[in-house]
Amino acid sequence: MSDPTAALHLAEAGPEYGVGVYRDVTEWAATTPGWMQSAGEIGTELGILVFVALFAVQWWRARTRDDRSMAQALLAPAAVVVGYGLSEIIKNWLHEERPCRAIPNVRTIAACPAPGDWAFPSNHSVIAAASAATLLVTWRLVAAFALPLAVLVALSRVYVGVHYLHDVAAGALLGVVLAPLLLLAVRAPGARAVARLRQSPALKPALGATAPAAPRPEAAAEFHATASHR
Repeated sequence: MSDPTAALHLAEAGPEYGVGVYRDVTEWAATTPGWMQSAGEIGTELGILVFVALFAVQWWRARTRDDRSMAQALLAPAAVVVGYGLSEIIKNWLHEERPCRAIPNVRTIAACPAPGDWAFPSNHSVIAAASAATLLVTWRLVAAFALPLAVLVALSRVYVGVHYLHDVAAGALLGVVLAPLLLLAVRAPGARAVARLRQSPALKPALGATAPAAPRPEAAAEFHATASHR
């Protein structure tokens, strides 16, 4: 490890204050039923695939909606990818060792990742939290499902033994803050870009056509008034 600084302290502090919680969780996890352990190991990856599926459904729905809806459907997963990329940069800068390698005599559900696959922050937590946060902005109907799923994905990484608790907490914080801010920052220019791209016949299968604008309330009132005098 390099000389400790304020930025490095949290990652380097894992062996100082993260060991007790990690041992408690992994020792408890080792006593849980086999089906629960299997569900935890599968679910830690399956949760990410569920978010991918939600983004795919959101894009499909946006093909018949307005330009802003399509822009959000395209930009939300892009913001998640940016968050993931930043997470990887931080990982490779801080070099926090995985607890399943750093702590002796621990029993984990999942196989410990290979050396050089660093721990802080948790990429799964970044992706899950960023996905849930952008869906909260763009598709609130599914937020009640997406937010608990993100929590489960993050905590499952400690349960299966591949992360400290502070790894997943930092990853969730990074994802939930960065992704929606990026989305909101580029949503307006993104909608304008979608409006232009939808003019191309080659892109219509992917982007759909611009949805007709909803009638203005005053125009609708005037139409009903005219119709009632006929």
